[in-house]
Amino acid sequence: MLEPPPAEPPPAGRDVRDRLSLWDRRPQPTAPLSDRQTDSVLELKAAAENLPVPAELPIEDLCSLTSQSLPVLLTAAVPESTEDVLLKGFAALGMEDERIETAQQFFSWFAQVQTQMDQDEGAKYRQMRDYLSGFQEQCDAILNDVNSALQHLESLQKQYLFVSTKTGTLHEACEQLLKEQSELVELAENIQQKLSYFNELENINTPNFKDYPVYLTKFKQCLSKAMHLIKTYTVNTLQNLTTQLMKRDPSAVPNSDNAFTLFYVKFRAAAPKVRTLIEQVEQRSEKMPEYQQVLNEIHQCYLDQRELLLGPSIASTVTELTSQNNRDHCALVRSGCAFMVHVCQDEHQLYNEFFTKPTPKLDELLEKLCLSLYDVLRPMIIHVIHLETLSELCGILKNEMLEDHVQNNAEQLGAFAAGVKQMLEDVQERLVYRTHIYIQTDITGYKPAPGDLAYPDKLEMMEQIAQSLKEEQKKLPSEASFSDVRLEDPESCSLVKSGSAESLNPRHQSTISPADLHGMWYPTVRRTLVCLSKLYRCIDRAVFQGLSQEALSACIQSLLGAADSISKNKTQVDGQLFLIKHLLILREQIAPFHTDFTIKEISLDLKKTRDAAFKILNPKAVSRFFRLNSNNALIQFLLEGTPEIREHYIDSKKDVDRHLKSACEQFIQQQTKQFIDQLEEFMTKAAALKTMATQGGPNYSLSQQPWAQPAKINDLVSSTYKTIKTKLPSTLRSMSLYLSNKDTELILFKPVRNNIQQMFQKLHALLKEEFSNEDLQIIACPSMEQVNLLLSMSK
Repeated sequence: MLEPPPAEPPPAGRDVRDRLSLWDRRPQPTAPLSDRQTDSVLELKAAAENLPVPAELPIEDLCSLTSQSLPVLLTAAVPESTEDVLLKGFAALGMEDERIETAQQFFSWFAQVQTQMDQDEGAKYRQMRDYLSGFQEQCDAILNDVNSALQHLESLQKQYLFVSTKTGTLHEACEQLLKEQSELVELAENIQQKLSYFNELENINTPNFKDYPVYLTKFKQCLSKAMHLIKTYTVNTLQNLTTQLMKRDPSAVPNSDNAFTLFYVKFRAAAPKVRTLIEQVEQRSEKMPEYQQVLNEIHQCYLDQRELLLGPSIASTVTELTSQNNRDHCALVRSGCAFMVHVCQDEHQLYNEFFTKPTPKLDELLEKLCLSLYDVLRPMIIHVIHLETLSELCGILKNEMLEDHVQNNAEQLGAFAAGVKQMLEDVQERLVYRTHIYIQTDITGYKPAPGDLAYPDKLEMMEQIAQSLKEEQKKLPSEASFSDVRLEDPESCSLVKSGSAESLNPRHQSTISPADLHGMWYPTVRRTLVCLSKLYRCIDRAVFQGLSQEALSACIQSLLGAADSISKNKTQVDGQLFLIKHLLILREQIAPFHTDFTIKEISLDLKKTRDAAFKILNPKAVSRFFRLNSNNALIQFLLEGTPEIREHYIDSKKDVDRHLKSACEQFIQQQTKQFIDQLEEFMTKAAALKTMATQGGPNYSLSQQPWAQPAKINDLVSSTYKTIKTKLPSTLRSMSLYLSNKDTELILFKPVRNNIQQMFQKLHALLKEEFSNEDLQIIACPSMEQVNLLLSMSK
């Protein structure tokens, strides 16, 4: 491998060296160096002269070097051959598989060697740079932490200054309070010292001492002066408080919660100033009248100041509540009463801050304040016309106010209770008056619409709707939101259901019968029961008994009129079943009212007075006017003509039962007549014929009578059997539709069935007695088994 000739440095490199030589050229160096810098350059130069020989240098070059250029630095073992040295050099450069055969390859190898040397020299500087960069990042993080700590310290400094300021203010206030306490203690000691003279009054209050009248007069003068000072100080304190509070509110009508709070806070803060003096007066008020008089004056002053503050405020608050709840009377009464409850409680608590003994004047003041609420509410109450609103007002006043609030705190709410009771009496009086009008207009004077009397059409229509819903439920069992529909009445949840949902027809038992729906009841029945339910807990039991009797009597009369109209428009069966069903509803719905529906009416019987008047007007009695014995006409008139007072008890519940019984009997008689009228007429004729024979009349055989021929009896029996067979299903269907209660239907139809069976039994006995076997075959009367089978569909 040939060694290339040395190449001359490029002009640019020479220029750079020339410029560098100017740095320290004497006598005018461009960049003069100090002595220390010069020594450093020399040391570097000396160290650079002894650089080790590169390991990549060929062994021939290594051997050709003089011993001066290779001092002791070559301590490593010399490779055995040139090839090993070259292989190691090329392996270090990643060129072990390449060979240098041309000058270009040599220059490339040399450039790589030079680059590797430059990288080896700069590695430590890069390492130091990375090391210093890490320190710089740590310093930046520390700087950020320091800045954050400074911010926290600044915030702590501000808080410290705030706490220091508050603490200083608190210390000043404490010092002021301690100063005032010391002054008060000193004042109390002075008062106690002077009070000892007054305490000795009982010991020296005897005429046995010398100059007793003189000292007693002086003592009373001192006592009067002391009482005057106490009263003046207390009165001035209370008046000053009121003046300060009134100045805070120029309009003198504060109506906010803050104003009320201020009224109580200011007075509570001033209470300790006068409480000690007031206690001294209260302790001696029972011993001497002077103390009691001063205490009464202090009470009156305190209550006057409270009235002066609270009167306008309460009036303004009540007016504000009225404007907020102008259309909602219940909310107005509830909020107004709650407000007065708080006022009464707060006033009692504030009074106890000043005084230790109660006074009736406080309740008088509170009653006067509560009267302002009553004056606003009463005009509204007496104009309410709805029974629902009046009954709800009764519930609020009776249950929420009197039973809940007053009973739990009767001592503080005594004045409030008096106002509420007066208001409750007004509401109850208005409720009774409106109930009388409601009974007269909406029950007694009710004019039924055509739809109200559309029986049984409306029941059949509702039954068809229920049947269609049931069919949809069967078709769509998975659609619970649409198929699970029942014929229910949400309004009747508070009323007792009249009868079960069972009936003779195979209707689904989980649905309610149309006749049992609250909305399907006759309007007067629904109105009567709703009215009674609202009155039951609102008024006194005696008043409720009178109103309930009046309402039920009016309802029964309206039902009787409606039943007559239905009987005229439809059939008599519809009218009778309509009446029976609604009377059952009435009886079952009034059962939960735990009261007696009996009222006592007092009447004056003038029958004896009338008879006695006729006797005294008789001309024969004129001669007895002037007799001086027991036959005197005037005395007899006075004794015999005294009117009698009679008491009558009217029980509306029994009245319902009586009309129900009468309606059931009429239905039984009508149905019996419908089925066996012809048979009954035949049996009556036969019985009359037998009666005539037993009483001595001519003896006629029944079979010889023209109207009792076997053929005619056969027609009669066949017609009766056919009538029962054709009309009985219709009757049972109507009973099921109206009553919708299997037990009720059986009870009502059982007498009809018994009448039919008894009639056929009598007929069988008569036929066996009067007719031969051939005639019986012609008559062909149904056996009792056949009759029972025909009637068995009712079971």
